Amino acid sequence: MADSKRPQVKEISIGKEMRTSFLDYAMSVIVSRAIPDVRDGLKPVHRRILFALNEQGMTADKAYKKSARIVGDVIGKYHPHGDSAVYEAMVRMAQDFSFRYMLVDGHGNFGSVDGDPPAAMRYTEARMSKIAMELLRDIQKNTIDYTDNYDGSEREPRVLPARFPNLLVNGASGIAVGMATNIPPHHLGETIDAIQAIARDPEITITELMEDYIQGPDFPTAGLILGKSGIRRAYETGRGSITIRAKTEIEEMANGKSRILVTELPYQVNKAKLIEKIAELARDKRIEGITDLRDESDRNGMRIVIELRRDANANVLLNNLFKLTSLQTSFGINMLALVDGQPKVLNLKQCLEYYLEHQKEVIIRRTQYELEKAEARAHILEGLRIALDHIDAIIQLIRQSQTTEIARQGLMSEFKLSEKQAQAILDMRLQRLTGLEREKIEEEYNELIAHIEELKAILSDEGKILEIINDELSEIKERFSDERRTEIVAGGVDFIEDEDLIPEENIVISLTHKGYVKRLPASTYRSQRRGGRGIQGMGTNEDDFVEHLISCSTHDTVLFFSNKGKVYRAKGYEVPEFNRTAKGIPIINMLEIDKGEWINAIIPVSEYQEDWYLFFTTKRGIAKRTSLAQFANIRRGGLIALHLREDDELISVRLTNGSKHILMGTRNGYAIRFEEHEIRAMGRTAAGVKGISLRDDDEVVSMEIIEENDYVLNVTENGYGKQTPIDEYRITRRGGKGIFTCNITDKTGKVVALKTVAGEEDIMIMTVAGVLIRMAVKDISVTGRNTQGVRLIRLQDDEFVATVAKVEAEEEVEADVESNVEETMGEEESSEK
Repeated sequence: MADSKRPQVKEISIGKEMRTSFLDYAMSVIVSRAIPDVRDGLKPVHRRILFALNEQGMTADKAYKKSARIVGDVIGKYHPHGDSAVYEAMVRMAQDFSFRYMLVDGHGNFGSVDGDPPAAMRYTEARMSKIAMELLRDIQKNTIDYTDNYDGSEREPRVLPARFPNLLVNGASGIAVGMATNIPPHHLGETIDAIQAIARDPEITITELMEDYIQGPDFPTAGLILGKSGIRRAYETGRGSITIRAKTEIEEMANGKSRILVTELPYQVNKAKLIEKIAELARDKRIEGITDLRDESDRNGMRIVIELRRDANANVLLNNLFKLTSLQTSFGINMLALVDGQPKVLNLKQCLEYYLEHQKEVIIRRTQYELEKAEARAHILEGLRIALDHIDAIIQLIRQSQTTEIARQGLMSEFKLSEKQAQAILDMRLQRLTGLEREKIEEEYNELIAHIEELKAILSDEGKILEIINDELSEIKERFSDERRTEIVAGGVDFIEDEDLIPEENIVISLTHKGYVKRLPASTYRSQRRGGRGIQGMGTNEDDFVEHLISCSTHDTVLFFSNKGKVYRAKGYEVPEFNRTAKGIPIINMLEIDKGEWINAIIPVSEYQEDWYLFFTTKRGIAKRTSLAQFANIRRGGLIALHLREDDELISVRLTNGSKHILMGTRNGYAIRFEEHEIRAMGRTAAGVKGISLRDDDEVVSMEIIEENDYVLNVTENGYGKQTPIDEYRITRRGGKGIFTCNITDKTGKVVALKTVAGEEDIMIMTVAGVLIRMAVKDISVTGRNTQGVRLIRLQDDEFVATVAKVEAEEEVEADVESNVEETMGEEESSEK
């Protein structure tokens, strides 16, 4: 007996107990505090505030009430936490710079974008906003489930009906235990359009939703979003990062100075701290050129003015401000929400689908509620109709009854009425016996029967449910949707680079045999007629000549491929710019090439794509195909592009999409055409396979990608050229010896270049002496494969063609041969002076 009174000690593992207890605590924080529900987009504290406002009748059409009264009611009935936590949550819902569509209509000081705190709750007043009432619409019609509050004395909703998609529209942020959510706000109209699109076509893709409906986040403070890659990643996976930039403008002042105006800030940026940071950078000389900084914001909008010195470059200074201040920030998207009480990372379509399913349930439950109510009323009316048909007998029965209960039982037994019908007859007023009242009962009954049939039709047809959701969402969109605030502009996820300050223009990059490189604007060269003498394009030494010439943009990446099979990279604008007659700088001053190495191919690249390829050709007829993406990260010292056999070197590289035809031409006038897939894609360092079998004393001079309806342009070293239809080059297997492409004679000389052209381009022909002529391809004769061609350029003694390049066509200048020669001579004389 004594042993039974001893305290029972149960041995447990401390580690196991800690794990269990901590998991319970973590789930409590996740579900009850930090993470919003996917259906109404609200955390418990926000849901309780809105429900308390609704229960107290503090709707948008009523007077404001003290915030302290609201907070006290929320704490006392639903949310047993600190009053400051509840008040801060309510304040955020009333801030136009925090919520895209405010859920609380605040009256008084509710803080500012400068970080000023709100006034105490005893001073401010609040009520529900008009759009917040749509979150609770039909809540009284059994549309959602209720649960006991913390002490069981009240009932509170598990979720609100949420007649608009609040999770995406207003976003959410919260830190739980071991996880966090950060969902950006979106435009109401775009989000509703996307939900309606899913209702019409459940198979719609996220890409289609982005292209046709939801552009991206729409922040209450507006600003600019740079690029769509981060948005796309977040919408497809639930996680991503976007870069937000302030809206700025550079304005020229009357005194010749310039100033930067900031009119919109990134989301959640404190304006006062931003200005303080800019002032600190100017004071510490980390940013030089700022002479004045002031905040001119007022009730009409935001306006920060940054005045600059006369010699300051406004673009460069603004670039530094983007790098060093919160004028540009990153927003990490993590679309985590509660689905059936469990945290889950959702993509864009899932967020919309879960909301749509919630709305289906709301409509079904509301319709069922209205059906039950209508049927109950119809049941009463059926009893009243019976009573009116037998009014005399009923009156006599009631008069003869000693008590109400006897009368009720008599009615039920005599006229087969239910207890509710009998009670309704007993409660019926005498005025209902008039003819007009009888007609009203009949009219109401007939309307109810029709309404009941309509409600039953809705419950049995999902299409009608979706139609109701569509109509009600359209109504909300029409009432509350506004203009998009945040603009999505082209740009990457990184900070602005100096490249963004370089104007994008077409340029020509040339490289000589001795390794001198330079760039020129493409507009430097004007179009001339075939047979012209040309203008001086580059000054060279007697034993040097231009070997490579490409046309690209200043923002393109230029890949330099060396004779040893290595690849180097530089931006177009990084190539030094010189005048037309200058020879440029040695390329060893720009690229870290090795001794005995020289550049044998140049190719411009706009962006690196996995499904695009670089096609390589060597002098000995070897070919290789490698994905362009493998060349995205090239070290300053270069990378191996392909391994070469002895006595071989790289001569040509081209971009291709993987499904083209390849044309390889040799110095002795042979060419081979084969399909690109004949050569499988290989790794970056692979050696390649045979593309053409060479005859004795021959080598490959060109490799081209064939487009539909192309012509083959041959240019020989003595300045002859021609076009030949591509159809005259039959398709064979790789590795063959090829067919004749040009009739080689002493007059024409060997083949220098073999190009594919469409007829709309210009070509540039440059000689070993640096003389360049530009002409339209359409002016070159079209002949067969076994012909010599026509003279394209008149050459001096001991001069021959060094290189040929295709460029975009320019408007032809009407000028004869003599005037071109005279102009060229005049320019050469002035350059010598």
